[in-house]
Amino acid sequence: MKNNNEEQVRSLFGISLTSRPKWHQFLICSSGFFFGYLINGICEEYVYNRLKFSYGWYFTFIQGFVYLALIYMNGFTTKQMVNPWKTYVKLSAVLMGSHGLTKGSLAFLNYPAQIMFKSTKVLPVMIMGAFIPGLRRKYPPSEYLSALLLVVGLILFTLADAQTSPNFSMIGVMMISGALIMDSFLGNLQEAIFTMNPETTQMEMLFCSTVVGLPMLIPPMILTGELFRAWTSCYQHPYVYAVLIFEAMATFIGQVSVLSLIALFGAATTAMVTTARKAVTLLLSYLLFTKPLTEQHGTGLLLITMGIVIKLLPDHKPQKRIPKPTEVGKIEKPSKEEEMKRLINEDDQERRQVV
Repeated sequence: MKNNNEEQVRSLFGISLTSRPKWHQFLICSSGFFFGYLINGICEEYVYNRLKFSYGWYFTFIQGFVYLALIYMNGFTTKQMVNPWKTYVKLSAVLMGSHGLTKGSLAFLNYPAQIMFKSTKVLPVMIMGAFIPGLRRKYPPSEYLSALLLVVGLILFTLADAQTSPNFSMIGVMMISGALIMDSFLGNLQEAIFTMNPETTQMEMLFCSTVVGLPMLIPPMILTGELFRAWTSCYQHPYVYAVLIFEAMATFIGQVSVLSLIALFGAATTAMVTTARKAVTLLLSYLLFTKPLTEQHGTGLLLITMGIVIKLLPDHKPQKRIPKPTEVGKIEKPSKEEEMKRLINEDDQERRQVV
């Protein structure tokens, strides 16, 4: 294993990241993330709200197999693993739970309301980072203020959305809140694995968490009866599988980009990027599907923008005073009066010795 102080060589779909400046790395990873999840958002809005197919657990199950096929096509094998399988048990549980609850909540919430709730994960991610072994993150007050503005803005937007959209219920709120709690663990657990073993690759993490997590989706699908209902509905409308596969391919790009962001910049910064993506997706949802915007929507979006701006502002920490080169090791020359006094004293001492 490499020394943790050495920077792990990382790439994103053949594009080298390690040799590039930090802002290049951030731009490349963020672009891949935005691309993948913008397509994901449009597909989810179409499947859940237009086709009325609300089978979150089943769709997550199908998505997992698409991920495995794409990972295999990228040349990853189990021989390249550097972590034991048990490392990914907790991670897989929260990952699959988050995906399933998030997708399933769209049966009770409209897509913008779901996005607003999910965007509040910035604050719990920051708080949970202080308790995850291997991280113990501490954030300055400005970052907590930024997260608080995001949360307040998102709540305002959600309350306004409840007045203008009929697709809003407490069941959906409970489901998306459960997904939010799992998300607070997810990013921090991923960052902890990257931190404790820098040789971990994005492909390994996605592969192992998917393989371990897929069997965990079967019990909720059977207990809720979703497996049989979803199978019947998709059998009657097979084109839905084409949409799901296309969505999973786009989400795969977004997922690998997110893991790259977490490995390079940490969970909290990545959460801010995902929040910005959700805001863009939200606006596209209103533009493409012609939903009404109110003044309360505008106020919420304004607070969200303020939170993001505060996060992006550079830290102005008081710099310690560095002594000037002339002050370091400088021997001050005595004045003429001091030099005369010194000579007189030396002369007196010589005379006394002679006497």
